Amino acid sequence: MKNRIALFVFILFGQFSIDKIQAQTKTENIILVTLDGLRWQEVFGGADSTLLKNKNYTRDYDGTAASFWNDNLEVRRRMLFPFIWNVVAQNGQLHGNRNAGSKVNVANPYQFSYPGYNEMLTGYADPTVNSNDKVMNKNTNVLEFINQQKEFKGKVAVFSSWDAFPYILNEPRSGIYVNSDTDTINFKNSNLKLINDLQSLAPRPVGVRPDVITYMAGREYLKAYHPRILYIAFDETDDLAHAGMYDQYLNSAHAEDAMLADIWSIVQSNPQYKNKTTLIITCDHGRGDAIKDQWKDHGQDIKDSGETWLAVIGPDTKTMGEVKTTEQLYQRQYAATIAALLGLEFTAEHPMGKPIWDIYTK
Repeated sequence: MKNRIALFVFILFGQFSIDKIQAQTKTENIILVTLDGLRWQEVFGGADSTLLKNKNYTRDYDGTAASFWNDNLEVRRRMLFPFIWNVVAQNGQLHGNRNAGSKVNVANPYQFSYPGYNEMLTGYADPTVNSNDKVMNKNTNVLEFINQQKEFKGKVAVFSSWDAFPYILNEPRSGIYVNSDTDTINFKNSNLKLINDLQSLAPRPVGVRPDVITYMAGREYLKAYHPRILYIAFDETDDLAHAGMYDQYLNSAHAEDAMLADIWSIVQSNPQYKNKTTLIITCDHGRGDAIKDQWKDHGQDIKDSGETWLAVIGPDTKTMGEVKTTEQLYQRQYAATIAALLGLEFTAEHPMGKPIWDIYTK
């Protein structure tokens, strides 16, 4: 039975009045998608003209400009992210446009992947999580916590391109299903068998499983096994940025937006998920921008790389569109927020950020 929430809030989940009856969340399922290292500058501003015109970063200027450039900012960001701007912005919330006063930051000091995913999923910016080494995470994550609840047991699944996720989520301890990089899916479903073949035979131009195969594995698992919590972790935007391939970085980001549109279409056509599912889209860290050549990199020595963004759409999410008021959100708040959307209070042995609604409580 979901916990009832009595709050006067203005947040991701809507606006409640203190003198009305207690409200109950409508969210029964969560889909979390992360686009590794995708900058807020592209999410809110579209293609960067300086990087687009730099031949060191954009090999195919004509083709890339035809696909993603327009002098009008609102047009070009829709060209790059049509789902985010035509669907999420119209029916949900977008946070992190610093030019409009909305700030989203990581709280960990390291500003790279493992510390970022740890913070996001455990709610704790643990200073001892300071490398990308494949070591089992000692911190309890929110997916593990949800999986321990009776109604969610065995209904949490993770599909990631980067093979560090079984360690980030401590798969042996947490007991959640994590399919990562070249793992064999090993299910009888024929579509999943085909994906086994695809992931074993496909080229790996950025060194990990292509994001489209990670997505297709997660999508077909959703259709076949109906998890309550599905997390899809993309990787290519980070790898292509590190390689200095701005045109391919944009192409990958655009393709991932199309995958978001596809999974949302599937969700909204299935009675188990329709109007009962919250989709959360974000990233693990930012990248350089003040010094343009640092767009490739991130970390505590790169200015701007602690700046991120957040997009949310679902039955408990008040339609606010692009947030243009002064606010400060932190990645450490996401774990408790995910649990709260399901009517749960995430508890663990470590400190954690509060659900995002608390900063709006009157």
